[in-house]
Amino acid sequence: MEQLHLPAAHQAQGTITLPGSKSISNRTLLLAALADGVTIIRDLLASDDTARMLEALTSLGLQLENIGENAWRVTGCGGNFPNKQADLFLGNAGTAFRPLTAALAFSEGEYHLHGVPRMHERPIGDLVDALKQVGAQIDYLGNPGYPPLQISPAKLNVSQPIQIRGDVSSQFLTALLMALPLTGQAATIEVVGELISKPYIEITLNLMQRFGVSVKREGWQRFYIPAAVRYQSPGEIYVEGDASSASYFIAAGILAGDVTVKGVGERSIQGDIRFAEAANLMGGRISYGENHVRAEKTAALKAIDLDCNHIPDAAMTLGVMAMFAEGTTTLRNIASWRVKETDRIAAMATELRKVGATVVEGADFIQVTPPAQLTPNAVIDTYDDHRMAMCFSLISLAGVPITINDPKCVGKTFPDYFNVFASIAR
Repeated sequence: MEQLHLPAAHQAQGTITLPGSKSISNRTLLLAALADGVTIIRDLLASDDTARMLEALTSLGLQLENIGENAWRVTGCGGNFPNKQADLFLGNAGTAFRPLTAALAFSEGEYHLHGVPRMHERPIGDLVDALKQVGAQIDYLGNPGYPPLQISPAKLNVSQPIQIRGDVSSQFLTALLMALPLTGQAATIEVVGELISKPYIEITLNLMQRFGVSVKREGWQRFYIPAAVRYQSPGEIYVEGDASSASYFIAAGILAGDVTVKGVGERSIQGDIRFAEAANLMGGRISYGENHVRAEKTAALKAIDLDCNHIPDAAMTLGVMAMFAEGTTTLRNIASWRVKETDRIAAMATELRKVGATVVEGADFIQVTPPAQLTPNAVIDTYDDHRMAMCFSLISLAGVPITINDPKCVGKTFPDYFNVFASIAR
């Protein structure tokens, strides 16, 4: 296995520019593909997950043209994919797999969707159940409730409210919201249970509106898609920098120096920008600009007890920051960690213990107490999970060397992460 040895560092200083947001990139690609007209997408994330979406759209007959660095011209299909048969390999890209499942269920074709083994362990049954309520024909090719899937033509009826669980993954509701305008009919979605990761639904609704479809909602329980709406190209659209990736550099600045992160600002449409608020609760010094966040070293960090439902991905960074804080940090309402690229609660607990932490894990929480001194030269397993690798790089800022196994797993969202990290760590 490839390893990366990070030397002990004591300072983090400099300015970095973020890659594009994965969540915004893949949503924008799909909406541009489904729209009427041609869309120029700029600052698109170049990563494994977006590559899987680009490959899938090409297999479905879309015209996609790379017109410059991280810039693409997408000729929309007006809601009707040209190819009615396709075999789509989607890796471990949930932001591609879930929305495509819903869109293809409404596309009157024969489609085989599959991915890497871990993707076949990530649940999709709640989305499939919702789609079957309107008549979609979807068959499981392996374990019920999980990919791979076979989608076939079906007669659809969206006249009755569609019920979907909201407490496992917000991507299920995102997929349904983005796909329903393809039916041309008015539709109502009712969320069963508490909706987790609400900021990701706000991203979805914001982008749908950019493409001409406005969804009305009653709180987070009921959503209304109007009849006879079609996605329309906005002409040109810029992808924000990835707020989840910003968390590592904001943390680095707080832990060890002065770091400015360009590509997101206080008015970002991404919920994970609120990581900065959580870091501020720990004692971090944060300031904002229109398109940047600056984080400066604080004398002492304090432990927090926080509901992290609103920042599920960036909350992992708080787990590592807890190693630098006084007291015991508790991160709550993070059940969604269990069904991500790996079981992140179990993985974080295991790896934090390697650097000396006392960790308690529950079904939907993790509690981290730092040691008097961190254990040097720990070898961190990353579980093919990009965020595990990026989080644990921060341990080196405590002045202890650390080894990261399989560092290239960061290719999922930030292929150049370790080079960028090395540019600020001293």
